[in-house]
Amino acid sequence: MPVKPIPNINIGQVYDQRYSDADVHYDRLGNLAGFFGRNMPVHRHDRFFQVHYVKSGAVRVYLDDQQYLESGPMFFLTPPTVAHAFVTEADADGHVLTVRQQLVRALIDADPSLAPGPHVPPACVALARLAPQFQPEIKRLEWLFDELCNEINSAGAGRAVALESLTRLIMISLLRLSANSLEARPARHEDLRIFHRFNELIEDHYLLHWPLSAYAEAIGVTEARLNDVCRRIADLPSKRLVLERLMQEAKRLLLFTGSSANEICYQLGFKDPAYFSRFFQRYAQMTPGEYRLRQAGLR
Repeated sequence: MPVKPIPNINIGQVYDQRYSDADVHYDRLGNLAGFFGRNMPVHRHDRFFQVHYVKSGAVRVYLDDQQYLESGPMFFLTPPTVAHAFVTEADADGHVLTVRQQLVRALIDADPSLAPGPHVPPACVALARLAPQFQPEIKRLEWLFDELCNEINSAGAGRAVALESLTRLIMISLLRLSANSLEARPARHEDLRIFHRFNELIEDHYLLHWPLSAYAEAIGVTEARLNDVCRRIADLPSKRLVLERLMQEAKRLLLFTGSSANEICYQLGFKDPAYFSRFFQRYAQMTPGEYRLRQAGLR
């Protein structure tokens, strides 16, 4: 079976189309987790750096084949093309900043001491574990993210310039602190292979509502083995990962199309609109219509 390319995700195109060509995209971690789900399968961001600054809650991170399990306050930095996957706890919150690579390269070209070499390595940094001399930089980083969040939600003069300036300062702090990246935990390559293959199959077949037995058979493992791998890698049962993907697509269709809830129900392979509405409300804690109205008010 041919190996599939790792998906490239452009946040501005698939999540917030107001900023499809922007050099900087910011949102709260909770908002992105609500849209994409807790489980983010392996992917990359071509030509963009991305940082997840987790203020609270635990996160399981996979940077290439390196595994990390850490709680906030922490951040993980993914350079362009670095394959990564992560799972956040339901109450995890913080900031997500996606920055076009030219902006970061300009900083390093101006001062090469910001990076250990020509390529910025991925990093996962536990801020609470750093020595006292790093505390001023950590406080500064937290303040800068809060200021970026405030500026994003403002409409003042010079907003675009302020956003770029704050982003540059944030990236400088992140690059300074990245030298303190955690030592990765060993990951079982066979578990990662099964987990990534499962997510590939979900992407291909979630609209067909495959039973878990079909996924397990396609991978060549038992349902129990598949569930065990998902709990070990993502701390989620295998069935929940399938349902998370259905929810992600339901939210995307509600946000970016004019389709009615009934039309979306059938597009997602459900047979009964009432059942789809109950399914959505069970996982979103609101009806499809309420979700659409609420998100429209936030945008």
